[in-house]
Amino acid sequence: MKKLIAVLLLSPFCFLLMAQIKQKPKPKAKPISAAAKVSAANGLMVFTQNCVSCHQADGGGVPRMNPPLIKTPWVLGDQTRLVKIVLNGFKEDVEINGDTYSNVMPSFKYLKDQEIADVLTYVRSSFGNKASAITLKQVLATRAANGK
Repeated sequence: MKKLIAVLLLSPFCFLLMAQIKQKPKPKAKPISAAAKVSAANGLMVFTQNCVSCHQADGGGVPRMNPPLIKTPWVLGDQTRLVKIVLNGFKEDVEINGDTYSNVMPSFKYLKDQEIADVLTYVRSSFGNKASAITLKQVLATRAANGK
């Protein structure tokens, strides 16, 4: 009985102590800049004209053929690698979320540098993705180093 009374008397102090403990705030995604918003809007047009038939309007891809663009390291990771995929195409089997995709992606080197920056910015900021923009400067540097 004494233990029960002690617990009941001390429990409000425990709640007060817990209320004083500060929780670490979750990091917020950086807001997209006005320039990146314009780039992504332009990228939607490029995506619709060049990418939607394989990667689908929702970025979900086609099972066992064309990979999804949703929260994958291929989209959210190394920006130079992503630009090179657009410039060179992609001929390797790739595993994403336990599924293997083997369809060949053609080169889109005929796209203007700004169109590549725009479409990749769109993909990296759409379909639940929250990654930074790809800039024209990055595309120019990658194309020059890549030779395409």
